[in-house]
Amino acid sequence: MLAAVAASLLAAQDHTLGYDDTPSYPGSKWRVHDSKRPRPEAITPGACNAQPVKPPSDAEVLFDGTSLEKWETKGGAPTWKVENGYVEIVPGKGDLVTKEKFGDIQLHLQWRTPSEVSGKSQGRGNSGVKLMTLYEVQVLDSYDNPTYADGQAAAVYGQHPPLVNASCKPGEWQTYDIAFDAPKFDGDKLVRPGYVTVFQNGVLVQDHTEIWGETLHRQVGKYSPHGDMPLLLQNHGNPDRYRNIWIRRLKPVE
Repeated sequence: MLAAVAASLLAAQDHTLGYDDTPSYPGSKWRVHDSKRPRPEAITPGACNAQPVKPPSDAEVLFDGTSLEKWETKGGAPTWKVENGYVEIVPGKGDLVTKEKFGDIQLHLQWRTPSEVSGKSQGRGNSGVKLMTLYEVQVLDSYDNPTYADGQAAAVYGQHPPLVNASCKPGEWQTYDIAFDAPKFDGDKLVRPGYVTVFQNGVLVQDHTEIWGETLHRQVGKYSPHGDMPLLLQNHGNPDRYRNIWIRRLKPVE
């Protein structure tokens, strides 16, 4: 009897599929990382292992496969591994942050998780694209990998699952095309929240999705006033790779 109770308690503490003790965002029926939230349908995208595309003429190339001169880490010069046209996360060596700051943007990048699967749930190929260092589009090996819905690849982390799970197999290159409307502030007042549109491997997975504040683990994020800020690639301890990173600054049509 005691063994059965202990096993039940251990099972209750397995957070592979989420949590049942986290807060909810105002107006949402789901908790942050809710274990009961439905997972998006998995589909097979048509653009796995896509070849790098040439940037448009008005784009700024952030990583061309050879140099991290436009990036830094908290400790100074970045020490992620650069070889064969990609940059690979080195566990323990900090996040990669752009030296320049950005507002409204179009962002293109490719990423891949390790071909050899290790770990489960959030422990498989975890990284993230943090817009303005605050608002995360999740990077994860979500191919046949049960995890909480708002933590899957292409989720607005902790807030919005992707419309579908458009993940490629582990070890295959995947593509994000992201349009980001930055939040706007008037002094301390939020005038307009941020919005993000994401295509993963050519599939629409976030459709002008409202961002509810800073994306956090197990917490409800809030907005704090800020201006333009850098782009951040998260080091979560998994040796993911990135390549073909370019960005366009978006200007309103007059």
